[in-house]
Amino acid sequence: MAEIRLNKYLAESGICSRREADKLIEAGKVAVNGHVAGLGVKLDGSEVVTVEGREVKPAAKKVVLAFYKPPGLLVSEADPHAEETIMDYIDYPIRVTYAGRLDKDSEGLILLTNDGDLIHAMMTGSKGHEKEYIVHLNKEPMAEDIEKLSKGVYLHDLKKKTKPCRVEKISRTVVRMVLTEGLNRQIRRMWSQEHYHIKALKRIRVVNISLGNLQPGEYCELTADETKKLYKAVGLSLS
Repeated sequence: MAEIRLNKYLAESGICSRREADKLIEAGKVAVNGHVAGLGVKLDGSEVVTVEGREVKPAAKKVVLAFYKPPGLLVSEADPHAEETIMDYIDYPIRVTYAGRLDKDSEGLILLTNDGDLIHAMMTGSKGHEKEYIVHLNKEPMAEDIEKLSKGVYLHDLKKKTKPCRVEKISRTVVRMVLTEGLNRQIRRMWSQEHYHIKALKRIRVVNISLGNLQPGEYCELTADETKKLYKAVGLSLS
């Protein structure tokens, strides 16, 4: 194989994004042929790469799964304090990890993959990839509040202004929101600042992938066409 940087190698193994791979390398958790590796190391394919003593290899096949996260489920690979995590639901022969999160109380679509480059591309807020949500509020939203949120609001606790988004009222207390960023508990923070309480929050679409007929706790592998369109949408190639 042509020379490849260590962080890309780790990303292609499906354990993390390139950014997270750099953190693992900086922490001294990655070894090449038994020696602790540094940033910028290049590989020619003959090396043995381990992370915390476990050998990792680039995935032979790139896969993407769509999963319906039920409310109350923690999006984590392992948490000693959680009764169950997202990985308790994923019985798949290839190791995958999640591309983006949903808070514990929210439900809906999460994509999982063994391609770290895809994870990085989807989690880069500057790329403007759409995510669509259905939000149930405790009261009917005022038109001026919908307009205000759609233009972007300053979140005081995060010290950051949200990007413009689409907010559409679809029933008396239910709105549809389409965001192109994913700040921590962003939708909940946005409505809370305008004195609304969210009773239920469901993500129904990520880029071109919709929740479809999946039921809570179910997952499926994307079709070849869905996967190809997803990669194209985020600026990547499947090759």
